[in-house]
Amino acid sequence: MAIVSLDARNRHERADTVLAVPLTTSVHKDVPTHVFLSAGETGLPADSAARAEDVTVIRKASLIEPRSQLRKLSDQRICELASKISVAMGCLP
Repeated sequence: MAIVSLDARNRHERADTVLAVPLTTSVHKDVPTHVFLSAGETGLPADSAARAEDVTVIRKASLIEPRSQLRKLSDQRICELASKISVAMGCLP
């Protein structure tokens, strides 16, 4: 799961949710709403794809501590995901 909401929102004491995009290891590079992420970029053991068409809201209380060190995606990658979410909503780039 990639958390894509702003850090300021994520850390705000009154915000009880975060905006997230699920990841999958079933990588199909030709899917217009997926963003390929290498294992080195995410810190996960395998390459993955962010599924922008499945953007969702998750309650902070449902999050668990990660088993390994998390890596922050670059602003450029977050913006790439945002553009893919627009595609999933039918908005042309």
